[in-house]
Amino acid sequence: MPLPERNFIADALRAETVGGVLLLVAAVAALIWANTLGGSYEAVRGLHIGPARLGLDLSLQHWAANGLLAVFFFVAGIELKRELVAGELRDRKAAALPVIAALCGMATPAVVYFTVNAVGGGSLKGWAVPTATDIAFALAVLAVIGTSLPSALRAFLLTLAVVDDLFAILIIAIFFTSKIDFLALGFAVVGLAIFYLLLRKGVRGWYVYVPLAVVIWALMENSGVHATIAGVTMGLMLRCHRRDGETQSPGEHIEHLVRPLSAGLAVPLFALFSAGVSITGGAVHDVFTRPETLGVVLGLIVGKACGIFGGTWFTARFTKAELNPDLRWPDVFAVASLAGIGFTVSLLIGELAFAKDPALADEIKASVLIGSLLAALLAGILLKIRNNKYRRLCDEEERDEDQDGIPDIYELDKPEYHLRMAAILEAKAAEHRRLAEVASGARAGDDGPA
Repeated sequence: MPLPERNFIADALRAETVGGVLLLVAAVAALIWANTLGGSYEAVRGLHIGPARLGLDLSLQHWAANGLLAVFFFVAGIELKRELVAGELRDRKAAALPVIAALCGMATPAVVYFTVNAVGGGSLKGWAVPTATDIAFALAVLAVIGTSLPSALRAFLLTLAVVDDLFAILIIAIFFTSKIDFLALGFAVVGLAIFYLLLRKGVRGWYVYVPLAVVIWALMENSGVHATIAGVTMGLMLRCHRRDGETQSPGEHIEHLVRPLSAGLAVPLFALFSAGVSITGGAVHDVFTRPETLGVVLGLIVGKACGIFGGTWFTARFTKAELNPDLRWPDVFAVASLAGIGFTVSLLIGELAFAKDPALADEIKASVLIGSLLAALLAGILLKIRNNKYRRLCDEEERDEDQDGIPDIYELDKPEYHLRMAAILEAKAAEHRRLAEVASGARAGDDGPA
């Protein structure tokens, strides 16, 4: 591809809105494909490719979930490292609120799911499905709707989502690893150690790191530990603080290069091969009546919003942590509702939790899609209300009726401003009196004899 076009497409894929739109398009395409030509959809995503001798004879769906998502988690690892060394997580007081909010926002949906299924007699295996937040979707919705919202709101959501992803990865590693091949895992750890040493020695060149990363990923895949763990671990190893003379740290540079691959290929393909479930009237009915699927929907909509907002409020109320002065509590509740979009990682956890029951796994996927959609609609309404309020405030702060280049709000205590405004208003009043006289004369002419 010619360089200008390549740069244009790469820059577009780095935008949160574009990544979110591609993810949505892929999910819709999967749903249409699965509900119109379901046989071909199942045949394609069930197609096995890869060297069997290396333990990599995997289906396309498995390659998307374990292989391509490793790229997504690699980028997430870099984001988390950047937040730890240069972002909100560097300051403990500033980090306390979003970190505790993320933890409460994972615990409460799990409790909601557990309660619904304990009462309804459903399976408790899916407790982790509604705990995750989709960074790409959530930030895309915020970017589209929240044009006038405070920038601190995006920082709060990003920090919360990154911490959420970290704990989601830990959940996958701890609770969804059944059999471990310690030899393969040991070699994977050795590979990660080599990766770390090469980084610290300042070795450069993609031809060194990419083959090594592929080997580490393959060893992790064969070890029984979910292969995405390799991606996030390598992301966390990158240096994300700048040294003297650097315009970008290595982590920032690599994230800049890899993000288009993650947003434009890895995540959409995962959605294409994972989101395709049969949606019928009966299936939608089951989502709201079956305890497993109802637990997921309520966990995403109610659990996320209550957990994040409640955790933030209690932390700010009973500890020294303080909410950013640019934010208000309705802003926090709107973002807490937005965190109920649990698309990518929730679909992945749903596949892992019900791997032995494909029919129930598909129903869980449908509940994730419906719950995420409802959470997005609710959050969109709340964010739109808050955005309109902030837009009015912005318009008020930018108003310059005397047209001197300085917003009026900064001149209210200056006599010169009021004199200029008086002259402007007197001129307008004189013009309106003249127009009134013209109108009166025209009416008098109309009332005369023909």
